[in-house]
Amino acid sequence: ASSSYSDELVKTAKTVASPGRGILAMDESNATCGKRLASIGLDNTEANRQAYRTLLVSAPGLGQYISGAILFEETLYQSTTDGQKIVDVLITQNIVPGIKVDKGLVPLAGSNDESWCQGLDGLASRTAAYYQQGARFAKWRTVVSIPNGPSALAVKEAAWGLARYASIAQDNGLVPIVEPEILLDGDHSIERTFEVAQKVWAEVFFYLAENNVLFEGILLKPSMVTPGAESKEKATPQQVADYTLKLLRRRIPPAVPGIMFLSGGQSEVEATLNLNAMNQSPNPWHVSFSYARALQNTCLKTWGGRPENVKAAQDVLLVRARANSQAQLGKYTAEGESEEAKKELFVKGYSY
Repeated sequence: ASSSYSDELVKTAKTVASPGRGILAMDESNATCGKRLASIGLDNTEANRQAYRTLLVSAPGLGQYISGAILFEETLYQSTTDGQKIVDVLITQNIVPGIKVDKGLVPLAGSNDESWCQGLDGLASRTAAYYQQGARFAKWRTVVSIPNGPSALAVKEAAWGLARYASIAQDNGLVPIVEPEILLDGDHSIERTFEVAQKVWAEVFFYLAENNVLFEGILLKPSMVTPGAESKEKATPQQVADYTLKLLRRRIPPAVPGIMFLSGGQSEVEATLNLNAMNQSPNPWHVSFSYARALQNTCLKTWGGRPENVKAAQDVLLVRARANSQAQLGKYTAEGESEEAKKELFVKGYSY
């Protein structure tokens, strides 16, 4: 990375990876946001998306538990329902604004029905513009599918794309979140997930190094190591923590400041319990969360699109954010959790 931003990149990464805090992922594409709104009987209009995003970012005191928020491009340029820039609301809350920069998944020719992530074309100018708009970190999500192999080609493409993106983002002042999501889809064992994850992260770091990415100025967004969603075996939080930490210790240099796990369709409570189990003893990196559905699910259901429910929905969001903050500190207990929060959120073939 060019040195002009390196001090700032390190500082941004440290801020996002600060104790007891994690990331609120609210960068659903408009299509996915539409699915969320449809689940509570609302039309996918800009006004409804704006109302929901306003509810999220203006929850009082959210910044106590949330250090960064990943936005979709529309949101980076959007205002709240009362006319304040969403970016400004986040900054006032002490939350660093981030931006999703990939352009989605497309079929990877020559692979076993796998995909690759597009978005490198024009990325330099886009990241420069996002920086001007107030974004300070970026996200790029590529996926690896275990039932489809994964082929060596798909893993290499995922790793190379992430490394190119990370290098370009750093060049333009944004801390890249490196996210090769290993999908939950499949009936494979936790051992198989572990094996694939080791391969994926070995390649990712090889190419990050080859692209001269500053490790102190990146954040990771890995999948937890779990059995496939359709597997007969269910792993306890302790097993998930053991496998996942073993993976991280073998593959992730301590220079990396923060590891912000994705929830990937785990239930709200499950995602929090697993994170808590990983923070029972000190780790060389900040181990935290970057959750979308696992922070928003109960909040969305509570809101139901009704103005009179906004406060109750924000309270529920804060309950989840606080639970994950406690889990980051290794102090979470699942007492008093609602049934809704325990519901499985996995969707087969889920697209972001």
